[in-house]
Amino acid sequence: MSGPLKALFGLHPRGIMHLPLRRAPFPASMAVEADPASFATPRLVALNEPLAETLGFSAEWLKSREGVALLSGQVRIDGVPALAQAYAGHQFGQFVPQLGDGRAHLLGILTDDQGQVRDMQLKGSGPTPFSRRGDGLAALGPVLREYLVSEAMAALGVPTTRALAAVTTGETIWRDKPQPGAILTRIASSHLRVGTFQYFAARENREALAFLCDLAIDRHDPAAREAENPVRALYETVVARQARLVADWMSVGFVHGVMNTDNMALSGETIDYGPCAFLDIYRHDKVFSSIDRNGRYAYGNQPRLAGWNLARLAETLLPFFDPDEERALAWAQEALGRFQSLYEHAWLARMRSKLGLTIEGIQDKALIDALLQSMENEALDWTLTFRRLTRNEPLTDGPASEALERWKTDWEARRASEPASTEEQNALMQQNNPAVIARNHRVAEAIAAAETGDFSVFEALLQRLRHPFESDDAYEKPPSPEEVVHATFCGT
Repeated sequence: MSGPLKALFGLHPRGIMHLPLRRAPFPASMAVEADPASFATPRLVALNEPLAETLGFSAEWLKSREGVALLSGQVRIDGVPALAQAYAGHQFGQFVPQLGDGRAHLLGILTDDQGQVRDMQLKGSGPTPFSRRGDGLAALGPVLREYLVSEAMAALGVPTTRALAAVTTGETIWRDKPQPGAILTRIASSHLRVGTFQYFAARENREALAFLCDLAIDRHDPAAREAENPVRALYETVVARQARLVADWMSVGFVHGVMNTDNMALSGETIDYGPCAFLDIYRHDKVFSSIDRNGRYAYGNQPRLAGWNLARLAETLLPFFDPDEERALAWAQEALGRFQSLYEHAWLARMRSKLGLTIEGIQDKALIDALLQSMENEALDWTLTFRRLTRNEPLTDGPASEALERWKTDWEARRASEPASTEEQNALMQQNNPAVIARNHRVAEAIAAAETGDFSVFEALLQRLRHPFESDDAYEKPPSPEEVVHATFCGT
């Protein structure tokens, strides 16, 4: 062990022996060793016990002084240094050649009970060589937001990084006001981003790019090894995963908020929950992020921006697609061109399920588009509308418009054409239309209470989010006008 609490760890040698962490396989050009900051009084405020067990940790040990020391970066395992990873990225369309983990430390890698390798990372654990004059810290609010929303997404079946723990640091940090400091422990299939590849492409470091391709294939797409061109196969699977992921986002009304290329993971997991939010009233152009002044990452723009990011990834891999530049570019354009059709296919499948439709119909897209247009015209709540359909309830609190009544007649006729029984259709809708989501006002309420030291609101919300398809009148209710959250903040 290394770090200030080495002697403390000596009290429990059995706990040390059973720590599952190993060193991440990055050369010095890709990740620099960086010690997390020192915190005198870290306190565990949330622990994902089921996740801990799947990762080989004892939940009880993680709750101990030694466990909290690990989760706050105060102690590490000998031979497993904390690392800050290098990456670049397009931020709101502007390329920044060096970003990197400015407030995150990769503690190591581990293998879960399914045999899958996972990253274990601290966020808000102090400055690194990539901090760019930042303090490297995180406030409690953004830490709890990521914890709640990522766990909500996992319960909804959306690929995502996971929250293992939240720790308060006992220190006050300054943003627009003094706020309690905190650290999130995040578990990810990897932290390989589009921006990771851009970092080395910008430096024309082909050797590093080849290493990253091998690492991504080993971690995420081992079957690509059998392909004639493994990097092409890798890219095709990344395109397909992103198409499915964004279709998932759209089907649950999720707005990521900052789809920069450094926030897109090759794993196909949702990563970097900053100014994220779920739709209340449906608007295709809805923006929550306080810094997205031009609506670049609005809800309805997310499929297009995912394709744009994938084009940037393709640019970094062209030499591996084909030694001839023209042939490489032609292949990349063809592969990328499939993104839209893959996305539309995945989106239609998810939306059909939300409407209880089990087979494809030629007019399904028109039917779905008509519903969305009526929802927008009448300012209907995204989640509640689909839940009301599931329960065969009126879609509006007052009289429905002619357009909405016409749509419901068309939908019922379409359902009647299905080979599935009404019971089977209803069960499908029940499984795909959540009753409880991480509504923005509920998340804000939990954060506000936690900032005063009351974590009971956070805990109650977290437990409900883990069962999103179970009805709960209190948590299903949309916000009142005075509760509506109009803007969310990144928290850096």
